[in-house]
Amino acid sequence: MRLLHTMLRVSDLQQSIDFYTQILGMRLLRTSENTEYKYTLAFVGYTEETEGAVIELTYNWGVDHYELGTAYGHIALGVDDVAATCERIRQAGGKVTREAGPVKGGTTVIAFIDDPDGYKIELIEQKHAGKGLGK
Repeated sequence: MRLLHTMLRVSDLQQSIDFYTQILGMRLLRTSENTEYKYTLAFVGYTEETEGAVIELTYNWGVDHYELGTAYGHIALGVDDVAATCERIRQAGGKVTREAGPVKGGTTVIAFIDDPDGYKIELIEQKHAGKGLGK
């Protein structure tokens, strides 16, 4: 088995595609539309779907808002320099909600940003990715 994708319901498909491609640097891999059930899918990622996990952006026609609930946590992305990435995202119009700094109780450098629908995305400095708190 392998992880294929994570699905996020979005309120404005083009705005979300622009965020994930233009601000986070992913590529739009494919789109599909289902007229019978009134939804459009867009798959974005850093690699082809055959090579790694991607994000499925689902737009249900006519829905312009979702309640995120309390169960959703975040998507994590590894980056070379968290502070520089935050600045680049901010300059591109993205929303940084937690500035770069060590995670509480550890040394791993992280930050958080929001996508257009408010989904949290954690940025983790690559040298600490996969090492827990970085102790």
